[in-house]
Amino acid sequence: MDWWIWLLIGLLLALAEVVTPGGFYILFFGIGALLVGILGMAGLSGPAWFQVLLFSLISVGALWLFREKLLQLTQSKTPASVDSYVGETARACEDIAVNEMGKAELRGASWNVRNVGSTPLAPGARCIVERVEGLTLHVRAEH
Repeated sequence: MDWWIWLLIGLLLALAEVVTPGGFYILFFGIGALLVGILGMAGLSGPAWFQVLLFSLISVGALWLFREKLLQLTQSKTPASVDSYVGETARACEDIAVNEMGKAELRGASWNVRNVGSTPLAPGARCIVERVEGLTLHVRAEH
């Protein structure tokens, strides 16, 4: 097979990886085709049966060696724990008496909060997250 056909197949497979929601499978076959095309351009690819064999070995070998590492690099880290909210500043959405429940906004979301401080919270008051218990933030007024 001509070298430019391998290059075209490799580019199409790489493009298919980009436009499909996959887990990095097609990309390695695209890389295999590109490498066979480059070897063909240099005159080192041999007859068509050997090119297909080389394509298969390179593709499966690269998939086996590099896919897991590529997934680790591209996947986001574990989501932040809600415990990371401790110490952050929320804003009360309503009057919240001492040791009472109410609503506050933190990071653009509305949360159930319990005022564990010694002063009541007015709407718009800033409060500090002391701890997280389930879906309830325990807050106290910011000083």
